Amino acid sequence: MSNKFLAAPVPSTKMPKGIPYIVSNEAAERFSFYGMKCILLIFMTQYLFVLPGSVGEPMSDAVATERYHLFTMAVYLFPIMGALLADIFLGKYLTIMLLSVVYCAGHGVLAMMGSTEWLNLSPGIVLAIGLVLISVGSGGIKPCVSAHVGDQFGKQNANLLEKVFGWFYFSINTGAFLSTMMTPWLLEWYGPHWAFGIPGVLMAIATFAFWKGRKVFVHIPAGGMEWVKETFSKTGIAAILKLMIIFIFIAVFWALFDQTGSSWILQAEDLNRNWLGMNWLSSQIQAVNPIMILLYIPIFQFAVYPMINKVFKLTPIRKISLGLFIMVGGFAMVGAVQGWVDAGERPSIGWQVLAYAILTASEVMVSITGLEFAYT
Repeated sequence: MSNKFLAAPVPSTKMPKGIPYIVSNEAAERFSFYGMKCILLIFMTQYLFVLPGSVGEPMSDAVATERYHLFTMAVYLFPIMGALLADIFLGKYLTIMLLSVVYCAGHGVLAMMGSTEWLNLSPGIVLAIGLVLISVGSGGIKPCVSAHVGDQFGKQNANLLEKVFGWFYFSINTGAFLSTMMTPWLLEWYGPHWAFGIPGVLMAIATFAFWKGRKVFVHIPAGGMEWVKETFSKTGIAAILKLMIIFIFIAVFWALFDQTGSSWILQAEDLNRNWLGMNWLSSQIQAVNPIMILLYIPIFQFAVYPMINKVFKLTPIRKISLGLFIMVGGFAMVGAVQGWVDAGERPSIGWQVLAYAILTASEVMVSITGLEFAYT
Protein backbone atom coordinates (compact mmCIF):
# COMPACT_ATOMS: atom_id res chain seq x y z
CA MET A 1 0.00 0.00 0.00
CA SER A 2 1.36 3.44 -0.95
CA ASN A 3 2.66 5.50 1.99
CA LYS A 4 0.38 8.36 0.93
CA PHE A 5 -2.46 6.43 2.59
CA LEU A 6 -2.93 5.81 6.31
CA ALA A 7 -2.01 2.27 7.34
CA ALA A 8 -3.28 2.61 10.93
CA PRO A 9 -5.85 4.79 12.74
CA VAL A 10 -4.65 8.21 13.87
CA PRO A 11 -4.83 8.48 17.70
CA SER A 12 -7.93 10.60 18.31
CA THR A 13 -11.10 10.74 20.39
CA LYS A 14 -13.05 12.19 17.45
CA MET A 15 -15.03 10.52 14.68
CA PRO A 16 -12.73 9.28 11.87
CA LYS A 17 -12.88 11.54 8.81
CA GLY A 18 -13.65 8.65 6.46
CA ILE A 19 -16.92 7.62 8.11
CA PRO A 20 -19.26 10.03 6.21
CA TYR A 21 -17.95 8.65 2.91
CA ILE A 22 -18.64 5.07 4.00
CA VAL A 23 -22.13 5.80 5.34
CA SER A 24 -23.17 7.73 2.20
CA ASN A 25 -21.70 4.96 0.05
CA GLU A 26 -23.73 2.35 1.93
CA ALA A 27 -27.02 4.27 1.60
CA ALA A 28 -26.57 4.68 -2.17
CA GLU A 29 -25.38 1.08 -2.67
CA ARG A 30 -28.33 -0.36 -0.75
CA PHE A 31 -30.71 1.84 -2.77
CA SER A 32 -29.25 0.40 -5.96
CA PHE A 33 -29.35 -3.23 -4.78
CA TYR A 34 -32.81 -3.31 -3.21
CA GLY A 35 -34.25 -1.17 -6.01
CA MET A 36 -33.11 -3.67 -8.62
CA LYS A 37 -33.98 -6.72 -6.54
CA CYS A 38 -37.52 -5.66 -5.56
CA ILE A 39 -38.69 -5.40 -9.20
CA LEU A 40 -36.80 -8.42 -10.52
CA LEU A 41 -39.60 -10.99 -10.25
CA ILE A 42 -42.30 -8.71 -11.70
CA PHE A 43 -39.92 -7.75 -14.52
CA MET A 44 -39.23 -11.38 -15.43
CA THR A 45 -42.91 -12.38 -15.47
CA GLN A 46 -44.50 -9.26 -16.98
CA TYR A 47 -41.91 -7.22 -18.92
CA LEU A 48 -39.05 -9.39 -20.18
CA PHE A 49 -41.01 -11.17 -22.91
CA VAL A 50 -42.23 -7.92 -24.54
CA LEU A 51 -38.76 -6.38 -24.94
CA PRO A 52 -37.37 -6.19 -28.50
CA GLY A 53 -35.47 -9.36 -29.34
CA SER A 54 -37.36 -11.59 -26.90
CA VAL A 55 -38.74 -14.88 -28.10
CA GLY A 56 -41.25 -17.25 -26.59
CA GLU A 57 -43.97 -16.97 -23.99
CA PRO A 58 -43.97 -14.96 -20.74
CA MET A 59 -41.76 -16.49 -18.05
CA SER A 60 -43.81 -18.61 -15.65
CA ASP A 61 -44.03 -17.75 -11.95
CA ALA A 62 -42.19 -20.97 -11.08
CA VAL A 63 -39.26 -20.30 -13.43
CA ALA A 64 -39.02 -16.65 -12.36
CA THR A 65 -39.00 -17.68 -8.70
CA GLU A 66 -36.25 -20.22 -9.37
CA ARG A 67 -34.08 -17.65 -11.17
CA TYR A 68 -34.70 -15.03 -8.48
CA HIS A 69 -33.46 -17.41 -5.80
CA LEU A 70 -30.48 -18.54 -7.89
CA PHE A 71 -29.46 -14.88 -8.10
CA THR A 72 -29.96 -14.42 -4.35
CA MET A 73 -27.89 -17.55 -3.66
CA ALA A 74 -25.06 -16.18 -5.80
CA VAL A 75 -25.15 -12.83 -3.98
CA TYR A 76 -24.59 -14.65 -0.69
CA LEU A 77 -21.98 -17.05 -2.11
CA PHE A 78 -19.61 -14.44 -3.55
CA PRO A 79 -18.81 -12.87 -0.14
CA ILE A 80 -16.42 -15.81 0.33
CA MET A 81 -14.56 -14.69 -2.80
CA GLY A 82 -14.60 -11.04 -1.69
CA ALA A 83 -13.27 -11.85 1.78
CA LEU A 84 -10.41 -13.96 0.39
CA LEU A 85 -9.55 -11.34 -2.22
CA ALA A 86 -9.41 -8.62 0.46
CA ASP A 87 -7.56 -10.63 3.12
CA ILE A 88 -4.97 -12.28 0.86
CA PHE A 89 -4.34 -9.98 -2.10
CA LEU A 90 -5.86 -6.49 -2.31
CA GLY A 91 -6.99 -5.27 1.09
CA LYS A 92 -10.52 -4.04 1.75
CA TYR A 93 -10.37 -0.66 -0.03
CA LEU A 94 -9.12 -1.94 -3.38
CA THR A 95 -11.47 -4.94 -3.24
CA ILE A 96 -14.47 -2.66 -2.66
CA MET A 97 -13.41 -0.29 -5.45
CA LEU A 98 -12.71 -3.04 -8.00
CA LEU A 99 -15.91 -4.97 -7.34
CA SER A 100 -17.97 -1.77 -7.20
CA VAL A 101 -16.96 -1.14 -10.82
CA VAL A 102 -18.13 -4.69 -11.67
CA TYR A 103 -21.34 -3.92 -9.77
CA CYS A 104 -21.91 -0.72 -11.81
CA ALA A 105 -21.30 -2.66 -15.03
CA GLY A 106 -24.01 -5.13 -14.02
CA HIS A 107 -26.54 -2.34 -13.54
CA GLY A 108 -25.52 -0.86 -16.88
CA VAL A 109 -26.09 -4.19 -18.62
CA LEU A 110 -29.59 -4.51 -17.09
CA ALA A 111 -30.47 -0.98 -18.19
CA MET A 112 -29.56 -1.90 -21.80
CA MET A 113 -31.93 -4.88 -22.03
CA GLY A 114 -33.99 -4.63 -25.19
CA SER A 115 -31.37 -2.41 -26.85
CA THR A 116 -28.76 -5.06 -27.64
CA GLU A 117 -30.12 -6.60 -30.84
CA TRP A 118 -27.00 -5.34 -32.63
CA LEU A 119 -25.01 -7.73 -30.42
CA ASN A 120 -27.34 -10.58 -31.38
CA LEU A 121 -28.13 -11.14 -27.70
CA SER A 122 -31.66 -11.74 -26.46
CA PRO A 123 -32.87 -9.77 -23.41
CA GLY A 124 -32.88 -13.02 -21.42
CA ILE A 125 -29.15 -13.53 -22.04
CA VAL A 126 -28.46 -9.87 -21.22
CA LEU A 127 -30.44 -10.26 -17.98
CA ALA A 128 -28.34 -13.28 -16.98
CA ILE A 129 -25.07 -11.44 -17.71
CA GLY A 130 -26.21 -8.41 -15.69
CA LEU A 131 -27.28 -10.51 -12.71
CA VAL A 132 -23.98 -12.42 -12.68
CA LEU A 133 -22.03 -9.14 -12.62
CA ILE A 134 -24.23 -7.73 -9.84
CA SER A 135 -23.94 -10.89 -7.75
CA VAL A 136 -20.14 -10.78 -8.07
CA GLY A 137 -20.02 -7.06 -7.22
CA SER A 138 -22.63 -6.93 -4.47
CA GLY A 139 -21.63 -10.22 -2.90
CA GLY A 140 -17.92 -9.50 -3.17
CA ILE A 141 -18.05 -6.19 -1.30
CA LYS A 142 -20.47 -7.47 1.35
CA PRO A 143 -17.86 -8.84 3.81
CA CYS A 144 -15.55 -5.86 3.35
CA VAL A 145 -17.62 -2.75 4.01
CA SER A 146 -18.55 -3.20 7.68
CA ALA A 147 -15.02 -4.51 8.42
CA HIS A 148 -13.63 -1.40 6.70
CA VAL A 149 -15.71 0.70 9.11
CA GLY A 150 -14.04 -1.04 12.06
CA ASP A 151 -10.58 -0.44 10.55
CA GLN A 152 -11.07 3.33 10.85
CA PHE A 153 -11.12 3.26 14.66
CA GLY A 154 -8.32 3.07 17.21
CA LYS A 155 -8.42 2.46 20.95
CA GLN A 156 -9.15 6.09 21.84
CA ASN A 157 -12.31 6.45 19.75
CA ALA A 158 -13.51 2.83 19.79
CA ASN A 159 -16.39 3.96 22.02
CA LEU A 160 -17.88 5.69 18.95
CA LEU A 161 -18.22 2.41 17.02
CA GLU A 162 -21.70 1.69 18.38
CA LYS A 163 -22.94 5.10 17.23
CA VAL A 164 -21.40 4.64 13.77
CA PHE A 165 -22.91 1.20 13.27
CA GLY A 166 -26.25 2.75 14.25
CA TRP A 167 -25.82 5.27 11.42
CA PHE A 168 -24.65 2.46 9.17
CA TYR A 169 -27.76 0.37 9.85
CA PHE A 170 -29.97 3.45 9.47
CA SER A 171 -28.40 4.22 6.08
CA ILE A 172 -28.99 0.63 4.91
CA ASN A 173 -32.67 0.67 5.81
CA THR A 174 -33.27 4.22 4.56
CA GLY A 175 -31.80 3.29 1.18
CA ALA A 176 -33.83 0.07 1.13
CA PHE A 177 -37.10 1.85 1.98
CA LEU A 178 -36.70 4.64 -0.59
CA SER A 179 -35.70 2.31 -3.41
CA THR A 180 -38.43 -0.25 -2.67
CA MET A 181 -41.03 2.51 -2.83
CA MET A 182 -39.66 4.35 -5.87
CA THR A 183 -38.30 1.68 -8.24
CA PRO A 184 -41.62 -0.16 -8.77
CA TRP A 185 -43.15 3.17 -9.82
CA LEU A 186 -40.27 3.70 -12.27
CA LEU A 187 -40.95 0.26 -13.77
CA GLU A 188 -44.70 0.90 -13.95
CA TRP A 189 -44.53 4.42 -15.40
CA TYR A 190 -41.28 4.56 -17.40
CA GLY A 191 -40.30 0.95 -18.10
CA PRO A 192 -37.28 -1.26 -17.34
CA HIS A 193 -34.58 1.00 -18.82
CA TRP A 194 -35.25 3.67 -16.20
CA ALA A 195 -36.16 1.21 -13.45
CA PHE A 196 -32.80 -0.56 -13.75
CA GLY A 197 -30.88 2.53 -14.86
CA ILE A 198 -31.63 4.74 -11.83
CA PRO A 199 -30.31 2.15 -9.33
CA GLY A 200 -27.23 1.93 -11.55
CA VAL A 201 -26.73 5.69 -11.27
CA LEU A 202 -27.01 5.39 -7.48
CA MET A 203 -24.37 2.64 -7.50
CA ALA A 204 -22.08 4.88 -9.54
CA ILE A 205 -22.62 7.65 -6.97
CA ALA A 206 -21.86 5.17 -4.18
CA THR A 207 -18.60 4.18 -5.89
CA PHE A 208 -17.62 7.83 -6.40
CA ALA A 209 -18.39 8.67 -2.74
CA PHE A 210 -16.17 5.80 -1.62
CA TRP A 211 -13.35 6.85 -3.96
CA LYS A 212 -13.54 10.43 -2.63
CA GLY A 213 -12.72 9.15 0.85
CA ARG A 214 -9.55 7.32 -0.19
CA LYS A 215 -7.13 9.90 1.28
CA VAL A 216 -8.76 9.91 4.72
CA PHE A 217 -9.45 6.17 5.01
CA VAL A 218 -7.25 3.83 7.00
CA HIS A 219 -6.02 1.23 4.49
CA ILE A 220 -5.17 -2.02 6.28
CA PRO A 221 -2.94 -3.99 3.88
CA ALA A 222 -3.73 -7.55 2.85
CA GLY A 223 -2.19 -10.17 5.13
CA GLY A 224 -1.40 -12.89 2.61
CA MET A 225 -1.96 -16.42 3.89
CA GLU A 226 -1.63 -15.56 7.60
CA TRP A 227 -5.37 -16.07 8.06
CA VAL A 228 -4.99 -19.80 7.31
CA LYS A 229 -2.82 -20.38 10.39
CA GLU A 230 -5.28 -18.59 12.68
CA THR A 231 -8.45 -20.03 11.12
CA PHE A 232 -7.30 -23.65 11.22
CA SER A 233 -5.69 -23.50 14.63
CA LYS A 234 -7.26 -25.49 17.45
CA THR A 235 -8.94 -22.34 18.79
CA GLY A 236 -10.11 -21.26 15.33
CA ILE A 237 -11.70 -24.62 14.50
CA ALA A 238 -13.44 -24.69 17.89
CA ALA A 239 -14.88 -21.22 17.24
CA ILE A 240 -16.09 -22.23 13.76
CA LEU A 241 -17.82 -25.35 15.08
CA LYS A 242 -19.49 -23.31 17.81
CA LEU A 243 -20.78 -20.79 15.27
CA MET A 244 -21.92 -23.44 12.78
CA ILE A 245 -24.44 -24.88 15.23
CA ILE A 246 -26.43 -21.65 15.40
CA PHE A 247 -25.69 -20.33 11.91
CA ILE A 248 -27.26 -23.38 10.27
CA PHE A 249 -30.56 -22.17 11.73
CA ILE A 250 -29.85 -18.58 10.68
CA ALA A 251 -29.21 -19.81 7.11
CA VAL A 252 -32.65 -21.46 7.15
CA PHE A 253 -34.13 -18.19 8.43
CA TRP A 254 -32.73 -16.21 5.49
CA ALA A 255 -33.71 -18.88 2.97
CA LEU A 256 -37.31 -18.47 4.14
CA PHE A 257 -37.10 -14.69 4.55
CA ASP A 258 -36.07 -14.18 0.93
CA GLN A 259 -39.41 -15.56 -0.20
CA THR A 260 -40.69 -12.03 0.47
CA GLY A 261 -39.08 -11.11 -2.85
CA SER A 262 -40.69 -13.98 -4.76
CA SER A 263 -43.75 -15.90 -3.51
CA TRP A 264 -44.96 -13.02 -1.33
CA ILE A 265 -44.91 -10.67 -4.33
CA LEU A 266 -46.80 -13.21 -6.43
CA GLN A 267 -49.39 -13.48 -3.65
CA ALA A 268 -49.68 -9.68 -3.48
CA GLU A 269 -50.67 -9.69 -7.16
CA ASP A 270 -53.89 -11.49 -6.12
CA LEU A 271 -54.72 -9.21 -3.16
CA ASN A 272 -56.70 -6.00 -2.86
CA ARG A 273 -53.81 -3.54 -2.76
CA ASN A 274 -55.84 -0.45 -1.92
CA TRP A 275 -54.60 0.23 1.61
CA LEU A 276 -54.28 3.41 3.68
CA GLY A 277 -55.87 5.37 0.83
CA MET A 278 -53.19 4.32 -1.68
CA ASN A 279 -53.02 1.76 -4.48
CA TRP A 280 -49.84 -0.19 -3.79
CA LEU A 281 -47.86 -2.07 -6.41
CA SER A 282 -47.18 -5.68 -5.44
CA SER A 283 -43.41 -5.18 -5.21
CA GLN A 284 -43.75 -2.07 -3.01
CA ILE A 285 -45.06 -3.96 0.03
CA GLN A 286 -41.49 -4.99 0.84
CA ALA A 287 -40.86 -1.36 1.88
CA VAL A 288 -42.72 -2.16 5.10
CA ASN A 289 -39.73 -4.22 6.28
CA PRO A 290 -36.98 -1.53 6.50
CA ILE A 291 -39.35 1.01 8.08
CA MET A 292 -40.43 -1.50 10.71
CA ILE A 293 -36.82 -2.42 11.44
CA LEU A 294 -36.05 1.22 12.26
CA LEU A 295 -39.12 1.34 14.53
CA TYR A 296 -38.56 -2.03 16.17
CA ILE A 297 -34.90 -1.68 17.15
CA PRO A 298 -35.47 0.93 19.92
CA ILE A 299 -38.75 -0.72 20.96
CA PHE A 300 -37.06 -4.09 21.43
CA GLN A 301 -33.96 -2.56 23.04
CA PHE A 302 -35.77 -0.44 25.61
CA ALA A 303 -39.10 -2.22 26.12
CA VAL A 304 -39.43 -5.79 24.83
CA TYR A 305 -36.06 -7.19 25.95
CA PRO A 306 -36.20 -5.62 29.47
CA MET A 307 -39.71 -7.07 29.98
CA ILE A 308 -38.65 -10.56 28.88
CA ASN A 309 -35.56 -10.34 31.08
CA LYS A 310 -37.85 -9.96 34.08
CA VAL A 311 -39.27 -13.41 33.29
CA PHE A 312 -36.05 -15.18 32.27
CA LYS A 313 -32.53 -14.19 31.22
CA LEU A 314 -32.54 -13.43 27.51
CA THR A 315 -29.23 -14.74 26.14
CA PRO A 316 -28.30 -14.35 22.44
CA ILE A 317 -29.20 -18.01 21.81
CA ARG A 318 -32.62 -17.52 23.39
CA LYS A 319 -33.24 -14.35 21.36
CA ILE A 320 -32.49 -16.22 18.14
CA SER A 321 -34.65 -19.17 19.19
CA LEU A 322 -37.59 -16.89 20.01
CA GLY A 323 -37.10 -15.09 16.70
CA LEU A 324 -37.31 -18.36 14.78
CA PHE A 325 -40.55 -19.29 16.57
CA ILE A 326 -41.99 -15.83 15.81
CA MET A 327 -41.14 -16.33 12.13
CA VAL A 328 -43.54 -19.27 12.06
CA GLY A 329 -46.35 -16.82 12.88
CA GLY A 330 -45.52 -14.65 9.87
CA PHE A 331 -45.60 -17.60 7.48
CA ALA A 332 -48.77 -18.93 9.11
CA MET A 333 -50.37 -15.57 8.32
CA VAL A 334 -49.42 -15.61 4.61
CA GLY A 335 -50.50 -19.26 4.50
CA ALA A 336 -53.95 -18.28 5.76
CA VAL A 337 -54.11 -15.44 3.23
CA GLN A 338 -53.22 -17.86 0.42
CA GLY A 339 -56.05 -20.12 1.59
CA TRP A 340 -58.50 -17.22 1.18
CA VAL A 341 -57.08 -16.46 -2.29
CA ASP A 342 -57.40 -20.10 -3.35
CA ALA A 343 -61.03 -20.03 -2.17
CA GLY A 344 -61.73 -17.21 -4.65
CA GLU A 345 -61.57 -14.29 -2.23
CA ARG A 346 -59.52 -11.10 -2.65
CA PRO A 347 -58.31 -10.19 0.86
CA SER A 348 -56.70 -6.88 1.75
CA ILE A 349 -52.95 -6.39 1.40
CA GLY A 350 -53.13 -5.29 5.05
CA TRP A 351 -53.00 -8.97 6.03
CA GLN A 352 -49.65 -9.33 4.29
CA VAL A 353 -48.45 -6.15 6.00
CA LEU A 354 -49.31 -7.80 9.32
CA ALA A 355 -47.26 -10.83 8.26
CA TYR A 356 -44.36 -8.46 7.49
CA ALA A 357 -44.73 -6.94 10.97
CA ILE A 358 -44.35 -10.40 12.52
CA LEU A 359 -41.50 -11.39 10.19
CA THR A 360 -39.60 -8.14 10.87
CA ALA A 361 -39.83 -8.75 14.63
CA SER A 362 -38.26 -12.12 13.93
CA GLU A 363 -35.52 -10.49 11.84
CA VAL A 364 -34.59 -8.07 14.62
CA MET A 365 -34.21 -10.96 17.07
CA VAL A 366 -32.38 -13.31 14.69
CA SER A 367 -30.26 -11.13 12.40
CA ILE A 368 -28.99 -8.41 14.73
CA THR A 369 -28.46 -10.90 17.56
CA GLY A 370 -26.65 -13.22 15.15
CA LEU A 371 -24.10 -10.49 14.43
CA GLU A 372 -23.66 -9.94 18.17
CA PHE A 373 -23.23 -13.69 18.71
CA ALA A 374 -20.62 -13.94 15.95
CA TYR A 375 -18.39 -11.26 17.47
CA THR A 376 -18.59 -12.42 21.12
